[in-house]
Amino acid sequence: MQARSEETRTHILEAALRRFANHGYNGASVEEICSDAGVSKGAFYHHFASKQAIFLALLDGWLVSVDATLESARQPTVPATLMGMAEMLPDILAGADGNLPMFLEFWLQASRDETIWAATVAPYQRYQQFFAALVEQGIAEGSFKPVDAQATAQMLVALAVGTFLQALLALDNTDWKSIAQANMQILMKGLEK
Repeated sequence: MQARSEETRTHILEAALRRFANHGYNGASVEEICSDAGVSKGAFYHHFASKQAIFLALLDGWLVSVDATLESARQPTVPATLMGMAEMLPDILAGADGNLPMFLEFWLQASRDETIWAATVAPYQRYQQFFAALVEQGIAEGSFKPVDAQATAQMLVALAVGTFLQALLALDNTDWKSIAQANMQILMKGLEK
């Protein structure tokens, strides 16, 4: 019974992702999501309280995969960890399904809805604190010279988001893993003792 419920939830999430990506948040209705998923509205509301709830669940699902990818990049030293994270960019992009419309839809809805804004901004603040702690660890282990950890973290988040957005917008077969690694090496040169 539990497996069937999870399968239904997965079908609803997949249908919602397609609907939101192809028609936008405002252009997708619960009825259309249910129709695409082959479920009743009752089944939808069993799993999600609202259209906004499923939208936020999609965002959360992607962020969980980003977090797991970042954690899997942990190495014995901070420079090695940051280089490992740069190498993981293709995995992070794959977690977003290379889906530019959905990524942009998150930002568009965040500009219109306080709840979605809070859910969208919170991860950036969390990632900034995550990177600030890494920079502080790099300073403590002697890998980095003393720098402003918060400013460096802002730069790391900006580098990650900028590279991510460029990769989503690219129409060619650019090797974003190599670009991310090269960018991180440039940053490392400025940080390393």
